[in-house]
Amino acid sequence: MHATGRRTLRRYGLALLVGLLVLTGCGTAGSPPPEQKVAPVTPYHYRPPQPAGRGPLVVAVGDMVCAGGQPVSDRTCRDRDAARLAAEYRPTAVLALGDQQYGNGSLATYRQHYARTWGRFRAVTKPVPGDEKDLSGYYSYFAAQTQPPGYYAFDVGSWRVYALNDNCTRIDCDAELAWLDQDMAANPRDCSAIMLHTPLYGSGIDHGGHPAVVRPFWRVALAHGTDLALAGHLHQYERFPPMGLWGRADPRGMASFIAGTGGASMRPLTESRAAHSEEFDNSTAGVLSLRLQKGRFSWRYRNVDQYNIDAGSRACH
Repeated sequence: MHATGRRTLRRYGLALLVGLLVLTGCGTAGSPPPEQKVAPVTPYHYRPPQPAGRGPLVVAVGDMVCAGGQPVSDRTCRDRDAARLAAEYRPTAVLALGDQQYGNGSLATYRQHYARTWGRFRAVTKPVPGDEKDLSGYYSYFAAQTQPPGYYAFDVGSWRVYALNDNCTRIDCDAELAWLDQDMAANPRDCSAIMLHTPLYGSGIDHGGHPAVVRPFWRVALAHGTDLALAGHLHQYERFPPMGLWGRADPRGMASFIAGTGGASMRPLTESRAAHSEEFDNSTAGVLSLRLQKGRFSWRYRNVDQYNIDAGSRACH
């Protein structure tokens, strides 16, 4: 055989050997393994863990939808992510704890921004007014649920829940307090809750806290053995044990939660944690879910990055 032919044969033989080594996965040191197709992982590919027990499941959040156009980051404008997380719970009701729509608060703003995120829950939303200057869009958008003066009661399973308006410079809160006292007396429940925009207790309460306004609502609720208080306003999650009116833990008091985490920008803690604060998180937006059981309630707080922050259960009075 000519030399040229032998060289050609050797080249073909070498190429064949390399091909066989690649096909059998025995390539040279450092060669990558065959590519494997892996299903893409998204933050919302499964239902989040549920609060324990049986009974209606609700989610509670306030301070929800940005005005639009802001950048998405860990600390700003996570309304779309928070609404998507809430949808994973398939809630019986959404307890919207005020400041549902940032911006000018007009009906057009609600339709342009809120409707695209949290608006998917409109039919099951139970809102309370926030402290925005213009509430016309709020009342128009939630006309089926509430009208001025903006307070009402509703039942969820065996629970009775009171949606309150703490804008006492705009409405007659003396009349509201009288209504609250009368309705609680006429509708006794083993378990009940109040929801309003402003908390009585919270770390960073200097951000517009109004204890003198909120305390009368607590006083009436405590007189009727109410178990749970829900609020937003502070852009954080925080939980307190049963508390009385004047800053002391009290087994006869109301357990209280702040869930101002519905998607608007989070705020840094500007002072030390409040006394008796049992859990606190302001890392990013999240959703408080509550299982309203007969004789007790369970809760779980999970943020939009799928971290479980807090969970527990408590018996009613």
